[in-house]
Amino acid sequence: MRIILTSVYVDDQEKALAFYTDVLGFVKKEDVPMGEHRWLTLVSPHDPDGTRLLLEPEGHPAARPFKEALAGDGVPFTMFGVEDAQAEYQRLKGLGVEFTQPPVEMGPVIMAVFDDTCGNLIQIAERTDL
Repeated sequence: MRIILTSVYVDDQEKALAFYTDVLGFVKKEDVPMGEHRWLTLVSPHDPDGTRLLLEPEGHPAARPFKEALAGDGVPFTMFGVEDAQAEYQRLKGLGVEFTQPPVEMGPVIMAVFDDTCGNLIQIAERTDL
């Protein structure tokens, strides 16, 4: 068994697509119209056949309160791995990304947390013990 798809709830798929591709650097994998929304997945350019990230519309009644509760408590919704957390922090800051936590070393990882502009806090993490 392996993970093939994970998702983040977004308030606007087009805005999310722009942020996740133009700013974070993911690549669009699938874009299939589905009524008023789309099946919109992204992948890492370093692993085009790897795990897909679905930009899931927050249409379910529980989605928005769930996101607001996590963000209100400062809890990241998901985590993305990076090679160099400090360099990625500087790159994203330079692109205007707002961080709620700058890079902090926590045991074998360096982590930072940013706002994805779609209602989620996202954590980036660099493993330092590899």
